[in-house]
Amino acid sequence: MRRKASLILLALAVFFAALSPLLRWYAFPRLAKIPANQYQDMVLEAKDATLLDYGTMKARKVDKVSIVQTLKGNVEASEKIEKTAGRDVVVWDGLSYVQGPDGKMVSKIPERYIFDAHTQEPVHATGEMVDGEPVRREGIEFKWPFQTEKRDYEYFDAQARVTAPIHYKGTQDFRGVNVYYFEQTIPWTKVPMPKNLPVEGITPESVAKTGTTRWYTTVRKFWVEPATGAPVYGEEIHKEELRGGTLLGDRDKVTAFSGHVKMREDYIKSTVDLVKSQRVLILLLTSYLPWGFLILGAGLLSLSLYLEARSRRPGDPSPTEAREPEPVSA
Repeated sequence: MRRKASLILLALAVFFAALSPLLRWYAFPRLAKIPANQYQDMVLEAKDATLLDYGTMKARKVDKVSIVQTLKGNVEASEKIEKTAGRDVVVWDGLSYVQGPDGKMVSKIPERYIFDAHTQEPVHATGEMVDGEPVRREGIEFKWPFQTEKRDYEYFDAQARVTAPIHYKGTQDFRGVNVYYFEQTIPWTKVPMPKNLPVEGITPESVAKTGTTRWYTTVRKFWVEPATGAPVYGEEIHKEELRGGTLLGDRDKVTAFSGHVKMREDYIKSTVDLVKSQRVLILLLTSYLPWGFLILGAGLLSLSLYLEARSRRPGDPSPTEAREPEPVSA
């Protein structure tokens, strides 16, 4: 009976020991993915900012500029691209909507971001664009890969339409979450005018005719939870200028926008709570269950060997029977 039980335990030990690496290295890369129908929004604010009044073409100080960012999963578009891409694809239709202190639009820039649901690598397909203009992204945008590493990544800047390194700067604690801090600097770069401007009659084409150009620089900062690859917080030190041309009169340049952009407090809290819950699911597949199965397999193996040793131990010697003394012949 002990022999049979030890064989069953040995089989279970082998099963759980084999399941541990399979779950981490085979199942996790296939199961962990961004859902195609995901929707998220976020509000960022730049307080005490400088903003251009397009009516007077003069920069003025304002109490606050708000940026509303939305990302909406386009399931129909992702299913269409998957037929030719041969892999799970996510299509995010994004919008960055900037409004002044009076609530009126300053600019709005739509964007379509297409990427691999598992690795977050860009997938190049028809429809990939920023502000209606086709782009070919390299590197990540919005989200880091699952199991983010302590290294630099290539990050796509939608304003400049360029990819540049975003540097790993260290590990920090952000409101109880262990995060990796990344930073990217985009130097002054000539960028396109937004197609949607706040003053009727002013278009990118009309501005271009005056010879005036738009320039931009930013220092981009992200605090990323490494298991999920999701940013829990972000900031930008953002500056824009209009330079040259007859639109500015006798001025060489004018500030279009300057401010320290930060996530609004209520969105910080909701983002941290969401990432914490998602982190548990990722750790189940990458750490808790694989290590648990490995420890369970080792325990079952030890118990199996113990029972096998007990079954092979010789039994106690049987007692000898008492014999009557035999008479001694003369």
